[in-house]
Amino acid sequence: MNSLNKSYLIIGAVILVVLIFFGSSMFVTIQPGERGIIFRPFGSGLDKEHLYIPGFHVIAPWNDLIVYDVKEQQREETMDVLDKNGLSLNVDVSVRFNPTYEKIGHLHEIFGKRFVEQLIIPEVRSSVRQVAGRYTAEEIYSTKRSEVESSIINETKEILEANNIDMRALLIRSINLPDQIRIAIENKLKQEQEALAYQFRLTRETAEAERKRIEAEGIAAFNKIINSSLTDQILKQRGIEATIDLAKSPNAKVVVVGSGKEGLPLILGNN
Repeated sequence: MNSLNKSYLIIGAVILVVLIFFGSSMFVTIQPGERGIIFRPFGSGLDKEHLYIPGFHVIAPWNDLIVYDVKEQQREETMDVLDKNGLSLNVDVSVRFNPTYEKIGHLHEIFGKRFVEQLIIPEVRSSVRQVAGRYTAEEIYSTKRSEVESSIINETKEILEANNIDMRALLIRSINLPDQIRIAIENKLKQEQEALAYQFRLTRETAEAERKRIEAEGIAAFNKIINSSLTDQILKQRGIEATIDLAKSPNAKVVVVGSGKEGLPLILGNN
């Protein structure tokens, strides 16, 4: 074996040793739903701009490829908060989110891979507490619940997006009050609904009474006009016309002219 062959063998052995010891860090497969960023300790440091997408990658053994799960995640939190008047409420929320794909380098630089514990949960809790502190328990529980939910969602979304998190949804699953306060609020709401129902009935009955009054006034005015137009001469004329019509009917009868009241014809018949 000549020296050249020995050199090849040495080189091959070195490569084999490198592959054995560093192969797991040199050859990396990024799975679907993951993204990677690289940290070069002997070079430019954390590369925040270049993103490694799913697939097979070869990395220098002295560099570190940091893989992030960017699939949608969900966390649920139950917390005690204070309302505007200092009353304690129990709020149960859930938030769905994922890291902004192209910004995981910036996210890693500030929060690292524990961003859920260091960013998501604290900001959700902070937003819920700040918004709840602007409303009373009654407003949070019933009258302005949708407004409270919208404020929490918008404020949480704004702060998370500013820190490279894409918030998909935030849901308030339940708001629990002390039983005494909850019962008092429910009784108050019930009384308000009953008062509104009574007011509706009263308005409806008032409108009906007004309609009947207007109708009666119309009938009275109509009768007044008729009565003022019914003179004796008109009544006699109408009586004569009616007598003539009756006389033309086939029923047996006797008509006595001038024998009725006011000189009107008198009709006598067996029917």
